[in-house]
Order: sequence, then structure tokens, then C-alpha cells
Amino acid sequence: MNKLTKVGCSALCGSLAVFSAANAGELTVTGGADLTYVSIGGETTGNPIGMASAVSFAGSGELDNGWTYKLTIAEGDGVAYSASNVDIVMGGLGSFNINQGNSGNGIAVYDNVLPTAWEEAHGAGLSGGVKTVAGVGTSDNIAYRLPKVLGTELQVAYAFDVGTTDTADKSTSNANNATGRGYDATLKINPSFGTEILSGLNLYAGASTVEVMNNGPVGADDQYEGVGAITYALGPVELGAMWSGLYTGLDTAATFNSYKNHGFGVAFNVNDDFSVSYGSYQTRKAGYATSDAQGSEGTRVVEVTSWQAAYTMGGASFRVADVKADNVLFDEDADQSATIVSLGLAF
Repeated sequence: MNKLTKVGCSALCGSLAVFSAANAGELTVTGGADLTYVSIGGETTGNPIGMASAVSFAGSGELDNGWTYKLTIAEGDGVAYSASNVDIVMGGLGSFNINQGNSGNGIAVYDNVLPTAWEEAHGAGLSGGVKTVAGVGTSDNIAYRLPKVLGTELQVAYAFDVGTTDTADKSTSNANNATGRGYDATLKINPSFGTEILSGLNLYAGASTVEVMNNGPVGADDQYEGVGAITYALGPVELGAMWSGLYTGLDTAATFNSYKNHGFGVAFNVNDDFSVSYGSYQTRKAGYATSDAQGSEGTRVVEVTSWQAAYTMGGASFRVADVKADNVLFDEDADQSATIVSLGLAF
């Protein structure tokens, strides 16, 4: 980690010099690189070697009244701007977060909280086309989080126009799509009741609604999403199960308008450096207007399962995942499997 403390701007010219007197915080820079080898069973793999890198900047400071603020800027692979957010923590009054769409707010945070050694079952390199909930998390949004009380965390998030991201200051942005305002609410409870046996139990719930604009499809309704999950850790073992669903608002005779998701996972920490896990995630189509024309089971269900292992040695992490996807993209003739080996380096 490179750490720059009390960065001054006096060496800069022009309008930037005005910030030098006000800068009393710190700026930290972290980053990493990932190298992967992917082998897809029964398919032409091509070049199996991949690489990605990322750098994150975090600036923080404190006001005279004790409130703190933090800016995070994420730079993705290929020196490409990813997203940023500003967090203002107001002590006993809670906190505000203004986010440019990095899925850090709303129900996107809880789309899959299952325990894993490395990645989500569908996130290690073979997604299969499963559906997840997103809410306002992938758009410009503002969220308010209440102070944590008795192990309970409550957050509400709001997006003025779902679909917009990275709006610059003194400017506006329009997603130019059929969606409008979005509202999310999430709840996380750790009902330990002061006991050691329940300290590893967590309950999650979230809901989202997105308004459909007048230029949306004829007869379209507002969109709705919901998620619920439970995880429990006891010693080296952690278990979890989750359920989610989304309604697209498209109620036509030739379209599935709903998706139901279910997943479970178990992870075992062999020691502080080595862990293994198994996870499964399933998406099922629903809500077809003509029930006798829904197609076969294989065209309505996608399921991804994954065995994973991870070993950490200092700033290096070695990961491997064996992934199997049934009915990829809801095609009953498109089962796939893949093995992914990864080396992650942090600095």
C-alpha cells in the first residue's frame, strides 16, 4: 500500500491551488492484479490466459464537529474509470452515501451473500446467464444508513433516474430508457442477543421498485425486486441460503415477466490461509402468460454449481474453481463446465 498523508496542492497552479488550505485528511492508494487460466470443457477455449488490474484511491477527513467523510474512486482494468462514491458519517445521526453506480448501495449489496472461498458460484468465470437483483445499486444514487442498533442495520436508497451513472458536477444525465425513479430498502440483523453461539448468525432482506416512464412498453408495469438470505458461521464452518425474485413489468403473452432465484453455499476454513467451498445458484423463469406454452423444464431453469479453493500467502492469493452450468442461457442443450485457476496479487 502506498500511503500519502496530508496531501497539499500548493505545487499545483491555477484553480486547483484553492484546495491546499482545506486539505487536512489523507489519501491512500491500493491496487492489485489478477492472472487467470480458464479451460472450458467441450468448447474451443482459445487463449486461456487472462489478466486484469485495478487501482483504488481513498481520501478521508474529519470536520470540526466530529463528522467524517471519505471519497473512494475505483479505477478498473486498462486504466478505465469505474465508479466513485462519497460517504459522510454523522455519528449518532447515521450516514449518507452518494454513489455513482458500483453496486455499493441498495439490494445489489445483498444479491448474493453466500459464503465462498473465492467468488460466487456464477462469478468465477461461467455465469450461465443466471439473473440477480440490482435495484438502484447500478445507477447514480443516494443512500441513508441508520446507526446500527441492537445488531440491526437499515438502509434506504434512492435513484432519480435508474440507468444513469457517472454524472459530472454541475450537470445532469438522462438514461434515455423506459425506467425512471427507483427506491430500495435493505435490512441486516445480527440477532446474537449477547450470546456467543448466535454471534455468527445474520439475516438479510431487501426490496426495490423502479418506476416505468411513459415511453416504456405499452402496458408495462413498474419493476419490483426482492431478496432474503440467512448465513451462519460457527468456528471454521459457514453456511448460507438465499432467495430472490424480480418482476420485469412486461405482461405480454410471449414473454416471461418474472424470475425466481435460489442459492446455497458452505465454506470451510481449514486454517487462516486455506479455505474450500461449494455453492449453487439457480434461476427459474416464471410468469408466462400462456401456461401451456412455457416450454420444457430445461428452457426455464439455469443452474450453476461450483467447487472452489483458495490459499493466501502474504499479498498473493491462489484460487481454483471447478464450475458446472446446466441449461446455459435457458437452452436445455447447452450445458457447460469450466476450470479456472487464478493468482491474485495485492499491493
